[in-house]
Amino acid sequence: MNLGEHFKSGKFVVSSEIGPPKGINTEAMLADADLLKGKVDAVNVTDQQSSVMRLGSFVTCHLLKERGIEPNFQVTCRDRNRIALQSDLLSAAVLGIENVLCLTGDYVSLGDHPEAKPVFDLDSVSLLQVVTALQNGKDLSGSELSGSPKFCAGAVVTPGADPLEPQIIKMEKKVKAGAQFFQTQAVYEPDKFEKFMEQVRYLNVPVMLGVVMLKSVGMARFMNKYVAGIHVPDNLIEEMEKTENKADKSIEIAARLIKEMKPMCQGVHIMAIGWEKKVPAVIDAAGL
Repeated sequence: MNLGEHFKSGKFVVSSEIGPPKGINTEAMLADADLLKGKVDAVNVTDQQSSVMRLGSFVTCHLLKERGIEPNFQVTCRDRNRIALQSDLLSAAVLGIENVLCLTGDYVSLGDHPEAKPVFDLDSVSLLQVVTALQNGKDLSGSELSGSPKFCAGAVVTPGADPLEPQIIKMEKKVKAGAQFFQTQAVYEPDKFEKFMEQVRYLNVPVMLGVVMLKSVGMARFMNKYVAGIHVPDNLIEEMEKTENKADKSIEIAARLIKEMKPMCQGVHIMAIGWEKKVPAVIDAAGL
């Protein structure tokens, strides 16, 4: 069952994510994915996250599908032109991959190959338009397809952006382009998230709250300083400072945030960033 079908059923949708390895040894990654089986409705597979070269999202999604795990195929515009992007989407459909998360992608200067030439032939909005065109039986040049794919296409948004208006304007564009759901950047401030959800309710598109597990005080302060649109409040940082067991406290905080913001949205996306084995504990503690 793809994400769209879950949303239509009225279910509170739960997803998490895994990052493909830097190499071809997939055992550890698949072991982490197996822990999520039956716990989440879909597993995002990152596409060269932070512009670091890794095993591809496409083949990893295929491996998850073979194991009975519903993948969410992250596709970025950084590394491929419109020809390659369309080809990958068609290939994914042939292999039964139904969920697609459309992203512009991080700049190559952030990754491990800063000398690489970025593509960015399309952006996240035009990539959504591509998905819509393919589903309507045509490619981006208007040529007819021999058989068309069916996807549940998603996009991302940052509720903590300041100013917020450009994010909402882009959300509108993404919905018009074909976005059927949104996953948010990490949120640690329920009051701000509630105001955001009130402002975008007219779009009538499911929104999945993004929760990133806090590993340390240093991580929280790093995000506050360098990651636009994310703010970890002082009280959460103080909680992390006072505890000796950072992992347990991280699970507790994540579960608490989910419980508080669950009534405001239609799902949650839990980002473990290396702590994938702890996601089931967050899900249990949040009562999902």
